Parts: sequence; structure tokens; C-alpha cells
Amino acid sequence: MTSEPRGAVKGKPQRDLEEDVDELVHLYGLEDDDELGDEFVNVNTPRIEISEYSPYMMARREAAMEQRDWRCSGEAAEAEDLSFGGWGSEGQCQDLREAYRYTHGRASEEYECYVIPEEEDEEEAADVFCVTCKTPIRALEKVLDEHKEHEVIPLSKALESAKDEIHKNMYKLETQIIEMENFASHLEEVFITVEENFGRQEQNFEYHYNEILETLAQKYESKIQALVEKKKERLEALYGQLVSCGENLDTCKELMETVEEICHEEKVDFIKDAMAMADRLRQFLETKTDVEISAQPALEDQNLDFSDVEQLLGSINTIPAPSAPVINPQAPNSATGSSVRVCWSLYSDDTVESYQLSCRPVQEGSRGKDQAEFTMTVKETYCSVTNLVPNTQYEFWVTAQNRAGVSPASECAVYMTAPSPPVIKTKEVRSCEEAALICWESGNLNPVDSYTVELTQAETPGASGVTESVVGIPTCASLVQLQPRQSYTIYVRALNVGGPSARSEPATVHTTGSYFRLNEQTCHPWLTVSEDGLTAVRSERRTPAGEPPPSNTHFTRCVAVMGDLIPVRGRHYWEVEVDEHLDYTVGVAFEDVPKQEELGANCLSWCMRHTWAKPRHKYEFLHNKMTPDIRITVSPKKIGILLDYENSKLSFFNVDISQHLYTFSCQLHQFVHPCFSLEKPGCLKIHNGISMPKHVTFY
Repeated sequence: MTSEPRGAVKGKPQRDLEEDVDELVHLYGLEDDDELGDEFVNVNTPRIEISEYSPYMMARREAAMEQRDWRCSGEAAEAEDLSFGGWGSEGQCQDLREAYRYTHGRASEEYECYVIPEEEDEEEAADVFCVTCKTPIRALEKVLDEHKEHEVIPLSKALESAKDEIHKNMYKLETQIIEMENFASHLEEVFITVEENFGRQEQNFEYHYNEILETLAQKYESKIQALVEKKKERLEALYGQLVSCGENLDTCKELMETVEEICHEEKVDFIKDAMAMADRLRQFLETKTDVEISAQPALEDQNLDFSDVEQLLGSINTIPAPSAPVINPQAPNSATGSSVRVCWSLYSDDTVESYQLSCRPVQEGSRGKDQAEFTMTVKETYCSVTNLVPNTQYEFWVTAQNRAGVSPASECAVYMTAPSPPVIKTKEVRSCEEAALICWESGNLNPVDSYTVELTQAETPGASGVTESVVGIPTCASLVQLQPRQSYTIYVRALNVGGPSARSEPATVHTTGSYFRLNEQTCHPWLTVSEDGLTAVRSERRTPAGEPPPSNTHFTRCVAVMGDLIPVRGRHYWEVEVDEHLDYTVGVAFEDVPKQEELGANCLSWCMRHTWAKPRHKYEFLHNKMTPDIRITVSPKKIGILLDYENSKLSFFNVDISQHLYTFSCQLHQFVHPCFSLEKPGCLKIHNGISMPKHVTFY
């Protein structure tokens, strides 16, 4: 700091400094600050030497000058919010106030060094994020540095974006972890299954080999026992022969000795003994001596029978007959109108060469009895059965077989074919500008679960497929909300447990206005309805032969006809083309309006009636035989009728001159029919399916 006068500022005139300060004050809106003086102090007031400004102040001052030139164009910047760097913050304005005080003598005469730590500038938080460089930057760097042409966003937004990205990655990681855990669980199940299967196989082999060893041991014991018995028998026979031979030898020796002794005796004794010895010798010689060996020493060939052992060995590799398969319940959308896809499963350790799938139709009260069956052979655990009847239940069961035999039959399962496509009743379709009532026939003898209406905007360029679907419809009619002034192609499908039917034949609906036809079933016998259902004619040639008999369906006294019911809430508009010399009545009526009374003569109808008696036209707006006193000066040739269900109003208009004629406030507690009558020969032509004119929309 220095006490030199202003003129002693190094390298810069005093006036330039004052102008710079004024520009700073003007830039940051400090002119009206009560802390600042209204004018500069005397030239002798001590001030700060330029060379002794802190680097921080000089940098802020120069940056402010450049930023003003960049952001401002000669206009006051008092309320401008400089988004880069936060120069409009309270702390920075305070710095400038302090500088202003020093330069204008508001500080004390003895100046102290105004030092701002460099750490404040270094620790200043970055407030923007460079998307190009993917790094946070300071606002001044954005303006003055290489980030000037880069895309930047607020740091808070970048932080939120980074958090969102991290959350997305965490969600992906969690999803991947779940998938890996599921896969690991599946691998573990497969590992356990393989281990169990091989364990069972090992037990099976061990059992069979133990059985074979036991059988061989039994055969060995039995053969050894037989050999021992044979040996004993032979040895006993040989020993018996040996003993007999020994006894015979002993007897022979004794006889020889006796004979020798007799030979040495005297004659008389010799003769006596010789006679006795002769008898003895004769008896001995007559005794036959067995000199053949009863047991031969050679061993006989022993043919061992190992057929049972071979059978046991073969049984190790023999596959057992499979167990009964398990037929699966019918899967959703697995059938068409003429086919079903049947699936079943088998135990994992069973070996199967083929399957026999059997089927028969199910009829009420005779399930599984006296029904024609057919069977097919398949290799897989599924089969598509074709040539079936739509919307019909079939009973299926399956057996498995291999070379060892056939398994028991599975439990029976009932499958159902998809329904036949419904048939849209085109003549009964009703529409207005915001909705359409679609009616159809089921097309199936048996009930179905529900119906689906599919809509396609026919006039949308490039439209394809289904633009809207209404599902879960329990009956054969549906009120569908639509967009005004559009054309729709409508299809209907029937659904059951087997799946959806094919599409019905299409029907076209236009939402350019309400559409209905005249109902011939309500027509008086003297009236004729045209083929398109839009014109009612009373012929001049027909001579009334008296009133027809009373009826609850068609008019008998009033020569009238009713249009189809308008069962769609909203606003409906149609027009009737009339002759100004024709006696007619047009309006609406409930379905149960008395057919033996005139239209407008009861509380169930609201009508406009015209009677012409030359040269006077009489117009009446009738409800329950009452009419207001209204005069119509211009006879309409085309009458517009607006039915407003929501506001319970019925309005009549002269279409040619866009004139409102009259409006009924009706109690429309149910839907109504348009109605028309002719008191004299002539015709009424109806125009419907048309857009509502602008003058009608105000009523």
C-alpha cells in the first residue's frame, strides 16, 4: 500500500482508473448501494498503487471487463445473472465494494495490506461440466479457455446424469447377478441329478454283480457236492468189489489146502472126504464171481449249465420297461380351431423308444365312454394333433414303450381347440363421432370364454397390424371408444383356454357421424322401406283397407317406422329430407312406445310434426300431446336432428339456413330409436353418417 496521490499511479493516468472503476460499478449494479459515495473524493486522497494490487483483484477486474464486453451490449447489466463463474454472487460484489472504498478514500488513511489467500481461488468449486472433455471446469475457463466451443451443462445436471448412469449399471449388474445365480442354481440341480443318476446306476451294477457272484457260488457249491457224492459212491462200490474178491481168494486158498490134505489121506477117508469136497467145490464154482469193475476210473465230462448266469449278465445291460408318462395340462394359446399341441414328460432315468398318444372327443355326460378313439405313434414328448373340431374338448392319454415293454397309461388330460371366428353383424353396427357399438354372432355351438375386438385405422397412411384391442369382452357386443372423423377396420376373435380364434371377416366403421337403418319389423303395412334402409315411402296407389290388427312390434294406427336403436352415449346427428307440402313426423321414441298411438301423443316420444293445409304450414313439437307456441316462417326442406344423451336434449334445425327450430329437454333414462311417420303419400329420405355442422355444435 502507498500514500502517493492519484497522479502518482504507475503507468496509467488517473482519469483512466476512475473510468475503469465506474465501469465496474455500473457492471455490477452498485450505483445505488448505500455503502458507496455519491462522488469521488479529493485528488489528494491517498489511493492504492496499481502495481500493488493483489493478483487476485487484478485477475478479477480484468476478467470482469472481458466478461462485460462478451455478455453485455451497451445495456444496463444490473439484473443480469451471469451463469458462468457466478460473478453476480454476494461475495464477489462485496470484494468490489471493498475495492471501491479503497480507491475512493473510504478506508482509513493508514491502509493495511488487503491480502486474499490464493487458496480461495484454488478451492473455488467448479460449476459447469464439459460434455466434450468429460471433465468439470470453471466458468471462466469455459469463456476464456479451450472449452469455449464445447458443450457444457450445469454440474448438478451432470451429477444427476452420472448418478442415473450408475443406477442403471447397478440395475444391470443386479439383473446379471440374478441371472447368474439362477444359472448356477440350474447347474447345481443338473449336477445333483447327474450324481443321483450315476449313483443309482452304480447301485444297480453292484446289485447285479453281487447277484451273479452269489449265483456262481451256489453253482460251485452244488457242483462240488455232487462230485463228492459221486466219488463216495464209486469208492464204496470199488471197495465192496475188493472185499468180495478177497473173500473169494481166501475161500479158494482154503479149498486148495483142504484138497491137498485130502490127497494125502487114505483111500477110504479120501473117498469120503473127496465126495464131500466135490459137493463143496461144485457149490463154490457155481457161485458167479463179478470180475468187472463197477466204477471206471476215468472221469466223465461235466457240462456246466451257465444259462442263468448269462441271463443275469445280460440283465445288467437290459433297459427296464418305462414308467407311466405324465401328461401336461394344456398351455395357453397352444391350440387352433383344428389342432392342439399336446405335451407330456417322463422320468429322467427312463429310456423310451416311442410313445403312443391316444385321443377321443369329450361329450357332456359321456366322457371317456363309447367315444371313437384314435392313436398315433410319436418319437418326441409332444405332438400336434390336427383335423379336430373347433371349440371342442378332447381327452388325451399317452404310453411309453421300449424293447423291454410298454408302460402303463398316463392320467387323462382334457385339451380344447380354439373357437371358430365370430361373424360380425354388419347391419347392427352403430357408431357416432366418438364411439361404435359392435355386434357379432359367436360362430360356435359351445360357449367361449371371451371375445377380443381389434381395430385398425383404415385411412392412416402406412398403417399395418392392430392399432387398438379391446379384450375380455364377455358378450357378443361391445361399445368401443374411437377417434372422431376416422375410418376403422374392425375384427373380432373368440377366446377359450386353447387360445384365440382366427379373425372374423372385417367390418368398416366410420366416425364421421351416427349411422342407423330403418327397422322393417316396426314398419306400418302402408309403408315401404328401401333396400339400403334409409328411405321410407308411402305409395299413392295403396288404398287403406282399414287399420291393421294391433301389434306390439309394428305400428298399426300411426303410419310410422322406427330406426335401429342408438345405444351409444354421446351426441348423434342426422338429417331428414322432406317435401314442404308433405305431412310428416320426425323425432325419437323409446322402444316400448305404444304402437297404437300417434307419435308425440305420449310421454315416450318427442317429435316434430308438419301439417300442410294450403296455403298454411303448421309445425308442432309434440311430447305427451303438448306443444309450445312456435311460429316457423321458412319451411325447411331438410331437417337436422341432434340427439344429446349426455345433456338429455333433442334439437331440431333447418339445415338450409342453419336455423335452430326447437330443443326438447328430455328425460332419457334409456336409449331411444329415431322414428318417422307419413300421413300422406310421399317419402322421407334419411341422411346419416355425416359430420355435425358447426351451427349444431353450440346446442
